[in-house]
Amino acid sequence: MTDALGNTITDPADAKINYDDAIQYWSSTPATVNGVLGGFGEQTSVPKADVMGSLTFLRKLKPRMPLAEGQIKCVVDIGAGIGRVTRDMLHKVADKIDLVEPVKPFVDQMQVELKPLIEQGKIGTIYDIGAQDWTPEQGKYWCIWCQWCVGQLPDEEFVKFLIRCKDGLQENGTIVVKENNAYDDDVFDDADSSVTRSNASFQKLFRKAGLKLIAVELQRGLPKELYPVRMYALKVE
Repeated sequence: MTDALGNTITDPADAKINYDDAIQYWSSTPATVNGVLGGFGEQTSVPKADVMGSLTFLRKLKPRMPLAEGQIKCVVDIGAGIGRVTRDMLHKVADKIDLVEPVKPFVDQMQVELKPLIEQGKIGTIYDIGAQDWTPEQGKYWCIWCQWCVGQLPDEEFVKFLIRCKDGLQENGTIVVKENNAYDDDVFDDADSSVTRSNASFQKLFRKAGLKLIAVELQRGLPKELYPVRMYALKVE
């Protein structure tokens, strides 16, 4: 495609995202930690480093996340996979956890991974839908945690999702987005039909959704061959 001056117009990376292709890819992926982490499972440093980084980030945020009167620490795990983040990290900071995940084999595996937490009553609702189709209950969540999943959403759908999330927050609630960062331009991956966004792209989309970035931190301890991973804490402006 060209513009009026004959210059080639390149479609943005997110324009190539196809939900069906993404579901097909992830449905054929083993429902294991190694599978959901793309081969960087428990035989590597990634899962432990990831959990430590997330818990440290949340500890630093604690003074800015006071629990509203009459509320509990209700958290939702977006793009939850087999429930690894809930199993290893979120249950340590939350009273109740909902999960959002569209890939059926992963949802089925949650019943195994999260069985102790289910028996303890810490697991709430498991929504077997994609983030683009999920609308939170108004004012429910102390924290909305989105990790390694929003690359499956085109920019416009990502902004719409964030706007819906704002309505789902408690009075002092926080949205956390933890994602890979491209070095310069956004990069499309045709294997799983996702986009890796740059730090600048993320911050532009957060502003577009009317969110204030209150903290950002680079995840430490990951293999050098991986993209950098940043954690973003967001509040309603």
